[in-house]
Amino acid sequence: MAIPKDPVMLLSFINTQLRDNYDSLESLCKAFDVDQDSIVKSLAVIDYHYNNEINQFK
Repeated sequence: MAIPKDPVMLLSFINTQLRDNYDSLESLCKAFDVDQDSIVKSLAVIDYHYNNEINQFK
């Protein structure tokens, strides 16, 4: 399954996956075989940053 490219759609997808299926961004990225830095950079463009404590981008 491909992850969305649009940052807003990506945000929704990633946060939903983190909430429902993964205990960390690292485990999600491994499962989808995507580069964690590219996710972080894509979401930083829309001013969202990963918060490890709550396991979500805010």
